[in-house]
Amino acid sequence: MSDAASEIATLRAELAAQTARAQAAERDLAQARALASCTDAMIQELKLEIAKLRRDRYGISSERRARLIDQLELQLEELEAAATEDAMAAEQAAAADKTGTVRAFTRRKPVRKPFPEHLPRERVVIEAPTSCACCGSDRIVKMGEDVTDTLEVIPRQWKVIQTVREKFTCRACEKISQPPAPFHPTPRGWAGPNLLAMVLFEKFGQHQPLNRQAERYAKEGVEISLSTLADQVGACAVALQPIQALIRAHVLGAERLHADDTTVPLLAKGGTQTARLWTYLRDDRPFGGGAPPAALYHFSTDRRKEHPTRHLAGWTGILQADAYGGYNDLYHASHKPAPVLSALCWSHARRKFFELADIKATARKGRSVAEEISPIALEAVKRFDAIFDAEREISGLTTEARYDARQRLVRPMVQDLHDWLRSERAQMSKHNPVAKAINYMFEEEGRWEAFTHFLDDGRICLTNNAAERALRGIALGRKAWLFAGSPRGGDRAAFMYSLIVTAKMNDIDPQAWLADVLDRLPDVPLSRLPELLPWHWKAKHMAQAA
Repeated sequence: MSDAASEIATLRAELAAQTARAQAAERDLAQARALASCTDAMIQELKLEIAKLRRDRYGISSERRARLIDQLELQLEELEAAATEDAMAAEQAAAADKTGTVRAFTRRKPVRKPFPEHLPRERVVIEAPTSCACCGSDRIVKMGEDVTDTLEVIPRQWKVIQTVREKFTCRACEKISQPPAPFHPTPRGWAGPNLLAMVLFEKFGQHQPLNRQAERYAKEGVEISLSTLADQVGACAVALQPIQALIRAHVLGAERLHADDTTVPLLAKGGTQTARLWTYLRDDRPFGGGAPPAALYHFSTDRRKEHPTRHLAGWTGILQADAYGGYNDLYHASHKPAPVLSALCWSHARRKFFELADIKATARKGRSVAEEISPIALEAVKRFDAIFDAEREISGLTTEARYDARQRLVRPMVQDLHDWLRSERAQMSKHNPVAKAINYMFEEEGRWEAFTHFLDDGRICLTNNAAERALRGIALGRKAWLFAGSPRGGDRAAFMYSLIVTAKMNDIDPQAWLADVLDRLPDVPLSRLPELLPWHWKAKHMAQAA
């Protein structure tokens, strides 16, 4: 027994030593990552300064040079935000090290200019103590004060809030009493929650890059550097992680999801490459579900199938999407905990016929409508539209009511469409464009079954338009922000889109919500974080207004 006990003690000691070494390696990795991020940001900042100096010396010889500076500023924006995230991670790793062997990482912070003197000051004086915090004596006198300046914005009105913390000294024990310093939304922050919310919403909700925002602020008399703004974006991304995690859990707790993706230009050597932004949407409103709607976004550098498989790992239910083969692993019998049920989008199928029957587009191309418009495609569109009209009438009804209505109204039309398409396809050449549109619905085994799953389940929608609407703003914004500056920048954009689009889906102002969340986050315990989710936030504010 003594030998066994000794061996167990030895194994435990070795396990503890290995765990300590692994933790030390993780801390060292955090330090190295922070140092590398800061170095990259510094290099990019120097490149930007060189480009500006060359422009000032030689003048703007072409539009290309101005565009190059815009690109450098966008890269710097992403690197500064990433450097802040990594530096904070390194500081957390150093704080968690109880042995004191890891030195806290401090990076060179961008130099911030004093707040402009012309901005009005609002003094907020924290209530002074009435007795000594040490001995309880009331013989205290004021000996000075500390002032914390916070730059805040009231829609188009700038001001600096001065939070005054008066100091008092005790005549009895000579101890100094002073209220604690106020919390900022971000560590070592200088910007108020309304200003931070405005910067985030302008960048990710209105697609205005930080360099353009900085130019606009300067014209209003407040100069804030691009690096300083980017630093705050990275800090806000860290602060808002608990809220995004709750939204993610809510979305993946759904029994039915909409999924789609869109292209995003990603800056690469020599130009841009085509990256992807994925969305997974929970919206139970069409079948009268009580769960609030929410959206979850992910970024990837390509469209390989492992991305949706990773995004939905451990999830099972009904997935409404297009016929993209990248989702096939989710439908496979080996998927854990159970195969996902595929429900394909009828809008995608209709669109292929509509393009062949679009009279306006054909005429715009200068072609003869009589020669180019397919009567079969036109008839198919009419049959599709009859099904769509019937579906609109049952939107918002309960699952049972939708199922009953589909059996009476929609199923006969779907069956007639199936038989008619099969009949027409048998008389066509395989190279006929209409035949290719028909084949989309019957191309693979089980494809038609996936299209008709909605007939047997009232929760399933006819289309995947909800996911397409969630990506519409990104498609419109691509022309404004040109490209994602880095994969980290793409991940950060997906993170913020999850917050902003979820707020919009719940009919609340994303900027007002973000401002209130950033203001309350430092004082909210973990158990009350769900109160800050958009749907709970909306209910509380509506009750207060009433």
